[in-house]
Amino acid sequence: MRFYNLPVSHSTVYLNGVAKDIGELKSEIIRKSIHFLIAVTPSIAAINKPFTVILLMIGTLGYTIMEYLRLSGVKVPVISSLTRMASRSREINRFVMGPVTLGLGALLALLLYPSPAAAIAIYALAFGDGFASLVGKYFGKLQPAFLCGKSVEGSLACFTAVIASAYAVSNNMYISFTVAFTAMVVEALPLEDYDNIVLPVTVGLVVQLITL
Repeated sequence: MRFYNLPVSHSTVYLNGVAKDIGELKSEIIRKSIHFLIAVTPSIAAINKPFTVILLMIGTLGYTIMEYLRLSGVKVPVISSLTRMASRSREINRFVMGPVTLGLGALLALLLYPSPAAAIAIYALAFGDGFASLVGKYFGKLQPAFLCGKSVEGSLACFTAVIASAYAVSNNMYISFTVAFTAMVVEALPLEDYDNIVLPVTVGLVVQLITL
């Protein structure tokens, strides 16, 4: 990481010569910290899958209720503040969908696929999408048209994170490479928060198909 001696306002920092909004970077870090937490799901499911499914359902429903309360002017301690800090500029005064689709993505992976396909799918969601966003925000400079506003750096981060996590689960390079490529393609699509659902469902399906 290189910092250039260029004029910096109170809300701007230069990373690799590119101006970045500090507030947006902080929000992205908070969002992706929450994103990474979903990676604990396979470990909990390995102990008790029904409990994990119920926990995801309750968590997703609970967040939805609290978010509606926040929009109605009722502040929920900690949750409302965290949601506000993690929200994107386009989500100001709107329902923040990210945590809902994140919970649903992990939930669908557990319900649709057995282990280890579900674990690979959830790790792809947690680490692939998570690192793609962080690297893209901090270091993304190459943005060809076919990536729909995403960056080459972010896509490569997604591929690297998924191939590593998939190999840790499967110990199979063919499966890991195929899954990583699939995740990279899906993550590059302009799905906004709905990639949290599409990515794990697609990755889990691919794992199932190539391991039949």
